[in-house]
Amino acid sequence: MKKILQLVGLGCILPMFLASAGLAETVVEKVARTGFLTVGTRFDAIPYSYVNEKGELVGYSMDVLERIRKRLETRLGRPVTLQMVEANQPGEKINLIRSGDIDIACSTAFTWERAKVVDFSISYSISGIRILAKKGSNLSTPQSLIGKRIALVPSSAAVDVIKLVQPQATIVTTYSTVEEAIEALKTGKIDAIAGDSISLAGTILRDNPKIYEIVPEEALANFGIACMVPENNSTFLDDVNYAIVKMMQDYITNDTATVSQIDRWFGSQGMVPIPPELLKGFFAFKVIEHAQINPQEAK
Repeated sequence: MKKILQLVGLGCILPMFLASAGLAETVVEKVARTGFLTVGTRFDAIPYSYVNEKGELVGYSMDVLERIRKRLETRLGRPVTLQMVEANQPGEKINLIRSGDIDIACSTAFTWERAKVVDFSISYSISGIRILAKKGSNLSTPQSLIGKRIALVPSSAAVDVIKLVQPQATIVTTYSTVEEAIEALKTGKIDAIAGDSISLAGTILRDNPKIYEIVPEEALANFGIACMVPENNSTFLDDVNYAIVKMMQDYITNDTATVSQIDRWFGSQGMVPIPPELLKGFFAFKVIEHAQINPQEAK
């Protein structure tokens, strides 16, 4: 049974069940009518979206969604509540978007295949395909992967990358989640796991990160992490992109609250540290790629 959570802001988690709106209705029209923005997300994906020890659904993507919620409140002039629906795989999220059961799903890597059936926001994070293995495994080069059993979660962007980087690796797709693959890694059933380096780093925080390593230092492939929305919803997509660019601009200009918020996840003492110059450079590029937001308008 799917978990559904309702959030007013991000501190309150309550059960909520709502009927799907008509498919002809735009997301903004539906939110204006109901007051709910329905989100498909994982509940265990550190640092993007996970339930903490207080029972709160938190994470970097949740912070992004909170900004989107506030942007919709400004547009509509009414309270908007986030309703969270558990959805674990990209394919599942896409099906829920296309059926109208959810309005948005974040923490997802852009691919051209996915873009054929849903629209993507601008990327709000950058990640890459890397290898998770036990320390001392020496799997940091394509040559070292020859004949190695590499677990790939089905529908992961890593599948095509590993096939291209090392076609002589033995690809294992029998595990539906990274957590299942880690259990197999512990028992020696596989040699490594390939996937989104940020998600891999977050997952092992629940285990014993000291026994693992994530290699190589440079990702085998890089990609952006973004939100998926239904096609033909340009007004909603504009609001999503505005909220993301505003967050990035606030970080670049050293807005105290924004820097503190993002550093919680990616700062030097954060859950998954990212070099600040890399993060700030990525944000600056995305802002320039679109347009700076007038500070007076942003207020």
